[in-house]
Amino acid sequence: MKAIVTILGVIFIVVAAIYFLVPADSLPSFLPGHVDGLARIRTKHGMLSGALGVILLAASWFLGRR
Repeated sequence: MKAIVTILGVIFIVVAAIYFLVPADSLPSFLPGHVDGLARIRTKHGMLSGALGVILLAASWFLGRR
């Protein structure tokens, strides 16, 4: 269980980095927020994904302490 939560946390942090570094028209089409012709980044998507990743990594750390 701890390994799954850790992997999901890392994946969400990587997705957050993608949202912050790639404009909306260059995002992969399977990610929410992909809009053709929109050259700005998706800040809210990135913050939500990053926060979820941090929460999952904290939960993983808490699971490892037991």
